[in-house]
Amino acid sequence: MEKKEQVKTTAVKGTSTARKVRGLVTNIYKVAQEAKAQGKKTAYFMVSSQYDELFRAMDIVPIPTENYAGLCAAKRAMEPFLQKAEADGYSQVLCSYARIGLGFDSLRKDLGATPEGAPDGGMPAPDMMVGSSGVCDPRFKWYQAAGRFLDVPTHSIDVVFPPVDADLKEVRDHYIKYQTEQYRGLIAFLERQTGKKMDKEILWEKIRLCDEAWRLWNEIDRLRIAVPCPMPSQDHFSIMVGGHFYAGTQEAVDFYKELYEEVKLKAANKVGVIPDEKYRLLWAGGLPPWHTMWIFNYFESLGAVFVIENVYRTSDPVEVPSHVKDPVEYMAWRSFLRLTKRHEKAKANSGNQNVEWLLEMVNDYKTDGAVFHACRSCRAMTVGQINVKNIMGRYTQIPMMQLTSDMVDIRDYSEAQWKAQIAAFMESLASRKK
Repeated sequence: MEKKEQVKTTAVKGTSTARKVRGLVTNIYKVAQEAKAQGKKTAYFMVSSQYDELFRAMDIVPIPTENYAGLCAAKRAMEPFLQKAEADGYSQVLCSYARIGLGFDSLRKDLGATPEGAPDGGMPAPDMMVGSSGVCDPRFKWYQAAGRFLDVPTHSIDVVFPPVDADLKEVRDHYIKYQTEQYRGLIAFLERQTGKKMDKEILWEKIRLCDEAWRLWNEIDRLRIAVPCPMPSQDHFSIMVGGHFYAGTQEAVDFYKELYEEVKLKAANKVGVIPDEKYRLLWAGGLPPWHTMWIFNYFESLGAVFVIENVYRTSDPVEVPSHVKDPVEYMAWRSFLRLTKRHEKAKANSGNQNVEWLLEMVNDYKTDGAVFHACRSCRAMTVGQINVKNIMGRYTQIPMMQLTSDMVDIRDYSEAQWKAQIAAFMESLASRKK
């Protein structure tokens, strides 16, 4: 595919609160750099691994490596790291988040210092790395590979849930027990690295803060059902920083309270993202193109707003049974309930819980079309997209299309090709409206 440089990478946001996220991102790496200088413990960690509160309770400063890769792409500063990883032997089909991270760590080792021009001052070398099996294999293999450049302890946990055809009542206790054991193993690892014991009361407080932030986040998304939509998907891909990278903090709760009030006011006064919302779109799968986020504004110039998405999302609220009194068991229960929420519905209908989730969004948010993004180096989010699209087609007649590039590697992106596809898609939307 052709490579065409674009000066603009980011998207114009629809809410004032979302415009404050850049400061939150900068603060992630500033705090980590300060912690390193002060001798506090830091850790590389993965998003959506269900273990965030454990770090906060142990006063370990998290360094989100996947987020840093996205930041490098948004700043168009990813090329040196990608090239270094590939020179070290990593294939272009390997997760580009991992390639940026590995390239960064490799360059830092070679230079003996943070690579020049690294966004936000770069990631400090961590005291430990904690991966997980959640979502994809690079989430535990990445940190193992990073051991070539970082001589620090590494630990990974399983994040597991049963297949859709399982009898949840029959397998529930097994999965919750196993997840609890995984958490306890991680806690033992963190205790060895920090030299202190986990405080259950502190952990409960971090869980409470995380649950409250995610509750507010969910309520914000329910406000987006309003017509016209008060907050678009490009805002979501910014504001998710609070829930995923500040989980278990008062900062996240305060951020979502502010955003909730803004979106609520916009919805009540019918203030939409654009003056004339002709089409409501669903971002139906695939990671966002961090290198070309302005594409969301391009859709808006054609009268289309992305009103909801199924990537980097909050979970719907779940009710952990009141008899669960241990915070670690609570986390295991919560993880199981989150990850199996649509199993029974899928079993009775499409057979695919992701399809059920998307169909809910189509109906609840009154979407006119759906867009998938096939990321060349992200197998977890790309493999199966066509199958999901085909199954959805049995239950909804809305137009759907699939764009192709990568989440951070711009070499797999063609602006001309995308705009041609979008033009044809918009014609389909207009025809169906008529």
